[in-house]
Amino acid sequence: MNIIYRKDHFLLFFGDICVLLFSLVLTLILRYGRFPSLNLLQLHLVPFSILFVAFLLVYFIAGLYEKHTSLFKNRLPVTLLNVQLVNTLVGISFFYLIPYFSITPKIVLFLFLVLSLLFMYAWRMLIVFKFVNNKKQKAILIADSKEALELKEEINNNSRYDLYFVEMIIPSTNSESILSHIKEFISKEKISMIVIDTHHPLLKNVISSLYPMAMQGVLFFEIGKIYETIFDRIPVSMVGQTWFIEHMSSMAPKLVYDGIKRLIDIVSAIVFGIISLIFYPFVIIAMKIENWKGVIFTFQPRVGQYNKIINIIKFRTMSIANDNGNVDQNRVTIVGSFLRMSRIDELPQLWNVFRGDISLIGPRPEMPKYVEEYSREIPNYTIRHSIKPGLSGWAQIYGEHPHHGVDVHMTSNKLSYDLYYIKHRSFLVDLKIALRTIKVLITFVGR
Repeated sequence: MNIIYRKDHFLLFFGDICVLLFSLVLTLILRYGRFPSLNLLQLHLVPFSILFVAFLLVYFIAGLYEKHTSLFKNRLPVTLLNVQLVNTLVGISFFYLIPYFSITPKIVLFLFLVLSLLFMYAWRMLIVFKFVNNKKQKAILIADSKEALELKEEINNNSRYDLYFVEMIIPSTNSESILSHIKEFISKEKISMIVIDTHHPLLKNVISSLYPMAMQGVLFFEIGKIYETIFDRIPVSMVGQTWFIEHMSSMAPKLVYDGIKRLIDIVSAIVFGIISLIFYPFVIIAMKIENWKGVIFTFQPRVGQYNKIINIIKFRTMSIANDNGNVDQNRVTIVGSFLRMSRIDELPQLWNVFRGDISLIGPRPEMPKYVEEYSREIPNYTIRHSIKPGLSGWAQIYGEHPHHGVDVHMTSNKLSYDLYYIKHRSFLVDLKIALRTIKVLITFVGR
């Protein structure tokens, strides 16, 4: 089985049990305001012990005891949160559908689930990853792309990854030579992982010959999976027909997620829209002082979901309202420069959020004339229009992107982050974007 070294496995398992027990005791202390008596502890320990077995089984199914879990530490919060959601359903079902025990805890169960999530994260991040799984896993990289070189450079020169590529094997027409190379390194270097470009045409005959190695405990990963895990983006060059087939479901509407997200958008747009009215008089007065005849708002066409044209409303920041995206013979005003830097110019877009043109979180919408050019120059560019655009997005907080004018290279990089968001979008990812956006606004570095 592809699990971590046996002694580490038992230590991790034993530690999880201790975390669950500690969380239960602390929960009872918080609930009753004192250290629990022996009777109170026994009353809860019997049913919760049965629940612990179910929880540990969920941990095992979720892969929390596998080797690759220790390699991808940035995935741990999402994994633990998903696991705890399952455990919540298990806990509720256990106590309320099986009326065998004399307790039906509500506050106790809630506190326990919250505390066990926090302590499980702390236990694995602060102790397990630092002191238990501190050995670097040796790996072979079989690829020859620009992204492969970038991946090897990042991992081998960064101590925070528990992984090291001992060799990068370049695909060739000589399959026997490649296999011989792989077997030699596995034997000599004790390789525990192979990262391979499964879509490379020269490796089709090699992949099937690697199956016996998987049976011996060697982990295999597609290079695209490792790359997006490390860099939080999906390079455009890795997106082909196979990628579409594999991830078509992630681009489809998510009814529950989309419905709740829309509700959050409406409530947030109303609340923050009302609060933002405080700024309007000051902005209008400043704009009129600088240019009495200038208009207050500008309405700019953008490409929204499903390529629908939407009109984005913003405070005017240029000497002439650039409603058609024309910036020739136009300049940013003094007031406009401040509005852009502080992001105050985008406050009127809360109306667009309320209308449903855009969401709070999503890929930033582009002007139609830019979209036409990018669609010609960048493969699969229109994928970003499969979901609703937003005020702030994954690309805005992590990747460089052009702010004005056309830049194919930077937009291709931006698209790689948009693709990542489309594939992984969730409430947790949206929360992360929202918090990073707030940080940008507070530190006054927005543009």
